[in-house]
Amino acid sequence: MSRIKQSVCRWCYAKMPLEELARNAAEIGLVGIDLVEPGGFEILKKHKLIGTMTPSHSIEKRLNDKANHAKCLAKIRASIEATSAAGFGNVICFSGNSAPHVNNEAGIANSIHALKQVVGFAEQKKVTICMELLNAKVDHPGYMCHRSDWGAAVAHGVGSERFKLLYDIYHMQVNEGDVIATIRKHKDVIGHYHTGGVPGRNEIDQTQELNYPAIMRAIAETGFGGFVAHEFIPKKDPMTSLREAVGICNI
Repeated sequence: MSRIKQSVCRWCYAKMPLEELARNAAEIGLVGIDLVEPGGFEILKKHKLIGTMTPSHSIEKRLNDKANHAKCLAKIRASIEATSAAGFGNVICFSGNSAPHVNNEAGIANSIHALKQVVGFAEQKKVTICMELLNAKVDHPGYMCHRSDWGAAVAHGVGSERFKLLYDIYHMQVNEGDVIATIRKHKDVIGHYHTGGVPGRNEIDQTQELNYPAIMRAIAETGFGGFVAHEFIPKKDPMTSLREAVGICNI
């Protein structure tokens, strides 16, 4: 039995109806699907799958700027409510991009200020809010939570087991490298993982530079009990690539 509970991100298979993706995911042996809106929860349950990460606010509506807090927090609260009602456990959030009036230090303070207003509700509902780490070099120029140390500072400032980081392996290899050492360093504040091949964010097989079996072993050795969701854009037949990815990460 694998020590890694695997999921898949909905948007990577956007052309496939959710019903079809859910059926395939269940057949492959995945436990759930990331980034499914609450309207799709019944389809997941039909196939005995979990919503492993619920969307909330957009990347552009940023927590690092107090001007956006009311709208972001309303979205997060609504996602927490729907996620809890479904019996699922995770809601995503984003730092957003840098702005002329928001430097790194202010961004950390503003994010903590926002998250402390909603984390008590997350604790009550037994839902974990996860801020995603994204690279600022290739895909998301200007994104503030692009280094694991920055995200960890927010997590420690919030100070709740119901706020964690979503460590995206693809994004962090692009932005800072040293993946396994970073996972070990920040294991206590990581609540979720995404995969993706580097470079290109395609299959996680031998065509790219990361050693995913070694990374999965390192994750398992930290005692991680959450989900690893595949977030790569397949170049080959989508379900063949997804099945291969599951095999690679079964350790």
